[in-house]
Amino acid sequence: MKVLVVGTGGVGAAVAAVAQRRDFFERITFADLDPTRPQALVERLDDGRFSAAQVDASDEASVAALAREADIVLNATDPRFNMPIFSAALEARCTYLDMAMSLSGPGVLLGDAQFAEHERWKEAGLLALVGIGVEPGLSDVFARYAADHLFDEIDEVAVRDGANLAVEGYEFAPTFSIWTTIEECLNPPLIWERERGFYTTEPFSEPELFDFPEGIGPVECVNVEHEEVVLVPREIECRRVTFKYGLGEEFIGVLKTLHKLGLDSKEPVSVRGAEVAPRDVVAAALPDPATLGDRMHGKTCAGTLVTGKGKDGQPRATYLYHISDNEQTMREYGTQAVVLQTALNPVIALELLAQGTWSGAGVLGPEAFDAVPFLELLAGYGEKHGQVERG
Repeated sequence: MKVLVVGTGGVGAAVAAVAQRRDFFERITFADLDPTRPQALVERLDDGRFSAAQVDASDEASVAALAREADIVLNATDPRFNMPIFSAALEARCTYLDMAMSLSGPGVLLGDAQFAEHERWKEAGLLALVGIGVEPGLSDVFARYAADHLFDEIDEVAVRDGANLAVEGYEFAPTFSIWTTIEECLNPPLIWERERGFYTTEPFSEPELFDFPEGIGPVECVNVEHEEVVLVPREIECRRVTFKYGLGEEFIGVLKTLHKLGLDSKEPVSVRGAEVAPRDVVAAALPDPATLGDRMHGKTCAGTLVTGKGKDGQPRATYLYHISDNEQTMREYGTQAVVLQTALNPVIALELLAQGTWSGAGVLGPEAFDAVPFLELLAGYGEKHGQVERG
């Protein structure tokens, strides 16, 4: 298997750190607009199976030219570049993976642009596995596992994410891409209900105190727009799907201020003759999350709370989760917890595809596949998931 990874920021670099320990691939090429980034990554890891290249992720032809030398394209950029990379993979007849779906807009749901191409991918006999990060991704795998093995009837699939991570030395330092975080948190949150379909609420709505396991404890979570709400109902029979994120009062305050000032905008404005998007300025002004690992401490938890009737017909509420401890990820991979937790899952998916354990055609999410081999391989990577019953 020959893999092209487009984007060598925090997650792309973490993909390299995880994949280096595995032997399922022949070659991985890491590509970025800035050629020094993949080159530095390849030199640092010193693995003969890794190579570096330059690519413009916004240019479909540029990506397609490079993808023709690969079997699989893994998109590790932020989602504004999804469609040119997605289309380039189809043109080059490659399998495609990403960790976040095409962006929403007025009358357009997350992933609509990609799902519109399902039949073209299916007719080509090619797979586009979308949303295979941690959330979406592992959270969807948990939902599939619960539906197949734990529940006879599901009322709600409720994805809940929280952490007790802290970054020393900064007044404000997000642990993941601020560009993507703004997109998720300031768009109207999406909820799906069987009787009502999709609907939105106000940003940061319906605060809920959720008790996260393994020492993290209670964290206030709020509604956020996220792909699981779109993906899960396509494959799993349930009554409701929600996503809530533990942001914290300070983070919510900062996001609201950015919105009030127009600094969340993706539309360029003229500044002394230069066209620049305010959101890009915010991202450039903040520290790169990938560089914060040695200043971070604590854990982050990604998980899915499933409620309904268990296999015995009795009411059941089960939280399936994965914990990433920054001390451990820095020690073992040299990568901070949030990006490492995200990067694990596409590498596992790549290995399952290489084995032929997962296969398919069309535009599909992780919930379309058997969860057991994924969770077994996750444990094989030394990253067992947890499961707790809730009263």
